Amino acid sequence: MQRYHSPLQSRYASNEMQYLFSPEKKFKTWRLLWVILAEAEKELGLNITTEQIEDLKQYCEEINYEVAEAKEKEVRHDVMAHVFAYGVQATKAKGIIHLGATSCYVTDNTDLMIMKEALELIQIKLVSIIDKLKDFALLYKDLPTLGFTHFQAAQLTTVGKRATLWIHELMLDLQQIEQQLSQSYLLGSKGTTGTQASFLELFTGNHNKVKELDKKIAEKLGYKGVYPVSGQTYSRKIDDQYLNILKGIAVSSHKFSNDLRLLQSLKEVEEPFEKNQIGSSAMAYKRNPMRSERMTGLARFVITNSQNAALTAAQQWFERTLDDSSNKRLAVSECFLATDAILNLYLNIVDGLVVYPKVIEKHVKEELPFMATENILMNAVLKGGDRQELHERIRQHSMQAATEVKMEGKENRLLEMIVEDENFKLSQDELDQILEGKQFIGRASEQTEEYIKEVEEKLSEFTNLLATYELSV
Repeated sequence: MQRYHSPLQSRYASNEMQYLFSPEKKFKTWRLLWVILAEAEKELGLNITTEQIEDLKQYCEEINYEVAEAKEKEVRHDVMAHVFAYGVQATKAKGIIHLGATSCYVTDNTDLMIMKEALELIQIKLVSIIDKLKDFALLYKDLPTLGFTHFQAAQLTTVGKRATLWIHELMLDLQQIEQQLSQSYLLGSKGTTGTQASFLELFTGNHNKVKELDKKIAEKLGYKGVYPVSGQTYSRKIDDQYLNILKGIAVSSHKFSNDLRLLQSLKEVEEPFEKNQIGSSAMAYKRNPMRSERMTGLARFVITNSQNAALTAAQQWFERTLDDSSNKRLAVSECFLATDAILNLYLNIVDGLVVYPKVIEKHVKEELPFMATENILMNAVLKGGDRQELHERIRQHSMQAATEVKMEGKENRLLEMIVEDENFKLSQDELDQILEGKQFIGRASEQTEEYIKEVEEKLSEFTNLLATYELSV
């Protein structure tokens, strides 16, 4: 309790995402990369023995952290400290660990591998949310509700159709994730300025073996290739690409959480509220949308934090500068952790959304008379009325009804006024028929069904992935 702990760690992010950015994951990946490098160099003819490779493998996941930490205090270099610590354990391989490589061989390849794994976890959660939202959209595809423009009551839509707007933005995010994952590459073994000079020296000027080394490293780690050129590091624009995707997800989530906060204020749709949950320390009756509010706050953090990657990429000097390291350690990990937290909240909310049809219907009935004046007018004309005269009558009634609602707090009496006005020759039953909400939703139901078919077709590609994820949580 006496030291700072990030809320992303203690309150928000999942254990799975926290592990991906943990020291243990990083240092174990470093050792894996050293094993892969030694294997590839041996296969290409360097004087590395099978016994040395086996020695490296034996201690690949048994890291002597205390030795590495002590050595780092002495040499002030984390990679060389871990090279030393690995050699203390794998004594037979001590002389060939990190052979020909620079620090970025382990640090940058590790970062690329972790970001890819983290984005795959984000993808699973995003697909899970879309899967639940599409069920919600279908369930409420026919339920008329007030549309809003400028947060003013507008033409009707349906609860399900509105949900498709949330889904559509997440589908755009999913598309970006797939594109990024499809072009995932490693840095490979590029050396201190990206020229592979040290490896060319090791292989006595054999360019083909140097190129093959990159290819073997990628294949052994399950990647289709490495970036063709680099400085000492991979281009920091890659970090920017990843964080832009996370920013996009944050934008989509912020939009959803804001909509839900407004809907909860209207008492039309609510996020889950647990039996013993306290909404306010002072006002016991309150049901605050705390999950949605937390989503909004975290999304704002991701949107602003993502700019770090762009600024860092723009600031790089020639083949290498180290001002990226400290910023990158914070910006990349925390963007992933915060996005993970956002999606955990999103998933929790959509798994238990509560809809109040009677409240929605009440709000529709309050506003629909104003929106239906053209329909009322046409029906009255069909009964023999004069359009111009009736138009003026309905304008006067509308103004009076609006004044009573706004100035006197009364219920909307427009329909009552029209029934009482003999010029319209319309009964209450006829008006009720004219004002049936489903007549004012256009193609909302059909659009929802048509779009969800597209969504389901896309989700079918993730059936096995979803099943695996559900079993693991």
